[in-house]
Amino acid sequence: MQDTARHTTPQPKGRARTVALALLLEAAMVVSWSGGFVGIRFSSDYAPIFSILLWRSLVSGVLLLPIALCLGPRMPWAQVRAQIFFGALAMAAYLGSFALAIGQRVPTGLVALVTDMLPLVVAVLSWPVLGHALSGRQWVGTVVGLLGVVVASGVSTQGGEAPLWAYGLPMLGTAALALATLLQKNSPSRNMPVYQQLCIQCLSAAAVFAVCAGFEGSVMPSTNPRFIGGILWLVFVATFGSWSLYYLALRHTSAARVTAVLYLSPPITMVWAWLMFDEPLSWQMAVGLLISLAGIVLFARSGNASAGSSAQVAQHVVEKQQH
Repeated sequence: MQDTARHTTPQPKGRARTVALALLLEAAMVVSWSGGFVGIRFSSDYAPIFSILLWRSLVSGVLLLPIALCLGPRMPWAQVRAQIFFGALAMAAYLGSFALAIGQRVPTGLVALVTDMLPLVVAVLSWPVLGHALSGRQWVGTVVGLLGVVVASGVSTQGGEAPLWAYGLPMLGTAALALATLLQKNSPSRNMPVYQQLCIQCLSAAAVFAVCAGFEGSVMPSTNPRFIGGILWLVFVATFGSWSLYYLALRHTSAARVTAVLYLSPPITMVWAWLMFDEPLSWQMAVGLLISLAGIVLFARSGNASAGSSAQVAQHVVEKQQH
């Protein structure tokens, strides 16, 4: 009896440690996810938007290049060409749109909320792209989710700093990422290792951002220490940190739970931006956030796998460097 007790009593402690580790990983993942939006907002005070995106993408791609080349496998040109296209369509269009919106002073938390509508946008686009029809419940969830965005946007558009057209940028970028996600399902490069995909897409996006930065003024980086700190934050926290923490969290819990946890990013981003940049934070934004989350939950529980599960969508987001 004593030997049995000696072997069985540590088990609850082991489970408690596992749960605590999972919670810690999930909390760090949400913070790093939100940190991408906050990092763009912080850096935008010290350099033009496309200069920020150029150096964030270039540094990330250059750091990943030795890993992509040395760890392999060999990268056929057809796969590289496909990832260059996805880097331009997904990463450059997605990051450029939401970063430009933040640069135009669209509230950072609102941008995070719109980009978290990605599962809904993917499902809607899967109808014309893949021929996967949505169920009635999925349509209702999509409408409810978008209604929440409209409610949350209302207080920001009334007397805010941003022009009205800037509020459409996050949705435009989200649609570009959703389209790239769907197209990559049938791409010859879909089985390429994540670090190779991310490396090629970062360098591809950097080339696009270099052209945009040239029109914006200059491709040379600012020597302001806060700009340099912002770039390092975006590279190591928002890019490598969120990507690594996502997969670590998946090892300790289910994909559905990890995806659900990521929906905590918009409220954390809203509070973070309010504390750091005095951005608007109101009951109307909170109500809109709750409505959107209700729409996502309704959509996720529809049980229709043909439109693509939210867990698969979230994985594609991270692989494409979401922030």
